[in-house]
Amino acid sequence: MGKRAIVILADGFEEIEAITAIDVLRRAGVEVTVCGLNSERIKGSKGIIIVADKILEGNEIEYDACVLPGGMPGAENLAASDKVKKILLDMDNQGKIIAAICAAPAVVLATLGILNDKSATCYPGMEEGFSDTTDYKKDDVVIDENVITSRGPATALKFAVAIVGALCGQAIAQKIANATLLK
Repeated sequence: MGKRAIVILADGFEEIEAITAIDVLRRAGVEVTVCGLNSERIKGSKGIIIVADKILEGNEIEYDACVLPGGMPGAENLAASDKVKKILLDMDNQGKIIAAICAAPAVVLATLGILNDKSATCYPGMEEGFSDTTDYKKDDVVIDENVITSRGPATALKFAVAIVGALCGQAIAQKIANATLLK
C-alpha cells in the first residue's frame, strides 16, 4: 500500500509552501488529500484560492503524514481548530510524520507541546513561540524523530523533499531533488 499524506489549509495559508508540498509529494507517488479547514475553497495569504479535495472532518488519522503550511493568519487559524489539534496529537502519539513550515511550527506545533525536547526551526522571529525545551536551529529543514520543520517560502522545496525522504526513502527523495534541480 502506498503512502498517504494530508495537507491542511486554512484561510491565510502561504501558497508557495502549500503547493510545493502537494506537488512534490504527488511527484513521489504519495496519495495526497488536501483538506480545507472550514471550506473546500480556501484563500491564501496572497489571494490565491485553492479548491480542496474535502473539508476537514477531524478524524483523519489514517494518513502517514500531516503537512501544515505557514502563512498568516493561516497558521493562527490552524492553531485555533480543535479538529487540527486532535489530528496532530493523535498522529504524533502514533509516531506519524508531522511536518510544519514557516509560522506553523511555532504557532501550531509548539502550542501543543509537539516540539518539546526536540530541535526545530521556523520563520525567523517566530521561535519566540517555542518552549524553553525546544532547541531552535537556523537550518533550512530540521528533522527530529517524526517531526519535520522548515523556515519559509524559500525553503519549501527542501522541506517537501525531506517529507518525501521520510515517507518514501532517500532514493526517491534524491530522484525528486534531481528532477526539480534542487541543489
